[in-house]
Amino acid sequence: MTLKILTVMGLATFEVYAAIPAGFAFQLPSFIIFLASTVGGLVGVFVAAYLGTQIKNFVKKYKKSKIEEKPKAGFIINIWNKYGIVGLGLIGTMTVGAPISIGVGVGFNVPVNKMVIWCSAGVVIRCLIFTSLGHYGMKVL
Repeated sequence: MTLKILTVMGLATFEVYAAIPAGFAFQLPSFIIFLASTVGGLVGVFVAAYLGTQIKNFVKKYKKSKIEEKPKAGFIINIWNKYGIVGLGLIGTMTVGAPISIGVGVGFNVPVNKMVIWCSAGVVIRCLIFTSLGHYGMKVL
């Protein structure tokens, strides 16, 4: 059982959408799936946030500076323009995942601590919603 829980945590570090169904496939209790996917998702947020900053600084050190045009359209850009940090953290995490949202936030020079707070909230909400859907969906079957 420990290996199954660690597998769900490891999957959730990269993608919660794979971790929760795997937990149900392993026939783990819903509460354990929620906890394991939440912990794994939060680990992914912290790794992406703090290693992302390190990677950005490393690339800046060796990259020649040139004028960059910012994209004017796109799903994440629209979320950023309309909702700011909160939207990028919550909506971005719900749709494309926390590591991508963190990466976009770092690219927009958003304070990392604020991105971590909002992406962490998004991970908890997403895990709660999808674990509940899976739990009650399994009850129907």
